[in-house]
Amino acid sequence: MTIDNLPQPDVTLFLDRDGVIQRAALAATIPDEGLDAWVGRPWTETVGPDGGENLRRLVEDARVSGVSAFRQVTQRFPSGLALPIEYTAVRLGGQAGLVAIGRSLQAVTELQSRLVEAQQAMERDYWKLREVETRYRLLFRSSTEAVLLLRSGNLNILELNPAAAQALSVGSQRRETLVGKEFPAVLLPAERDAFQAMLNRVTEEGSAPGILLHLGSDRTAWIVRGSLLSSESGAIYLLQFTPTGSEPAYRDGVGRVPWQDLMERFPDGFVITDRAGLILRANRGCLDLIQMPTETSVVHETLGRWLGRPGADLTVLLANVQRLGAVRLFSTMLHGELGSETEVEISAAGNAETDPDFICVLIRDVGRRLTPRRNRDRLGDRLSALTGQIGKSALRTLVDETVSLVERYYIEEALKQTGGNRTATAELLGLSRQSLYVKLNRYGLDTDAMKHPNGND
Repeated sequence: MTIDNLPQPDVTLFLDRDGVIQRAALAATIPDEGLDAWVGRPWTETVGPDGGENLRRLVEDARVSGVSAFRQVTQRFPSGLALPIEYTAVRLGGQAGLVAIGRSLQAVTELQSRLVEAQQAMERDYWKLREVETRYRLLFRSSTEAVLLLRSGNLNILELNPAAAQALSVGSQRRETLVGKEFPAVLLPAERDAFQAMLNRVTEEGSAPGILLHLGSDRTAWIVRGSLLSSESGAIYLLQFTPTGSEPAYRDGVGRVPWQDLMERFPDGFVITDRAGLILRANRGCLDLIQMPTETSVVHETLGRWLGRPGADLTVLLANVQRLGAVRLFSTMLHGELGSETEVEISAAGNAETDPDFICVLIRDVGRRLTPRRNRDRLGDRLSALTGQIGKSALRTLVDETVSLVERYYIEEALKQTGGNRTATAELLGLSRQSLYVKLNRYGLDTDAMKHPNGND
């Protein structure tokens, strides 16, 4: 090895053959160090206590072989600065002595420290991840809600919790047998297209409303909702199963009575909703009235979407069912998805006397029903009486009286529909409560006579 082949030194020392410093020089990387105090001192006195022996061996190697091996010491400078330096020494010709050149290892030391810190941080993150994964698995397995994970590519079951295994009518011991199996294979053939359509919407929007699926050996009805998760191996579908709260059939002591078939054959519309008015079940009669193709297309949609006044009619209907437990002959208009309009009467009842969780709604088409003449012509008779005033009263007076007559008529009808409930009447008519009170006083209408005996405002 020659000096030309050595790396650029940070410290250069000229020594005699005994290792005493004759001259010293520093590179620009170690500034502000006066090395005159080193001249005439043994090199071994300028390093830490553990470095003296290394330097003696280094000098001996250079004297004997001409070039020494590299050795690392902690070099202490006159200012008190201590740096790790890697030295080698080369014997000069004749009695010229030795030259020692050193390279600072500070950057390497800092890099090693950062590497150790990074390894420790990775170790901490790893254990945090293990802790989160353990917590996730405990929550996943202990959750009472049925949850299932599907791979988006092949729809194979990735994982399912015990509640989902119960929904699919398999025990906890057989849960592992479903992992890796295609989920559509456990569905009814008629429901697979609707399920795929829901997954397509989940892929596009990240989530989708629930659809009705019949799962397990007894084909119990479940509301299934989907959402999209990301993972290192690709997208994953998260399916959540919510029971509809009803059994597929009941036993009367003789045999099983298929109430679902009975509901489908019922000529009027029949709907089961939750307390917020979201549809859980709907029969063919209801689907025909609202012009929707399948039951899955309306599940978890609000019934108010198709009623005469979206939001108002359903609010009044639900408020009375929540308060009274049942409603009869609630008149409204049903708007079909393809533009049809049907006059209907609605009767509804909850699964409890008050504040029910589930509500059954019966919708009957009364558009072709013959209305008694006295009811059909009641408003017409009143308006006809005003025509006798033509020529006797000014047009402005006739118009004002007609408007008042029609306004009073509709307020009376709304009060009858709500049982005298002024808050519900105001919502049904699109008025504020104060405006309704003014009109009630103007027309002398007594709401107390129209209230339910147990009702309140």
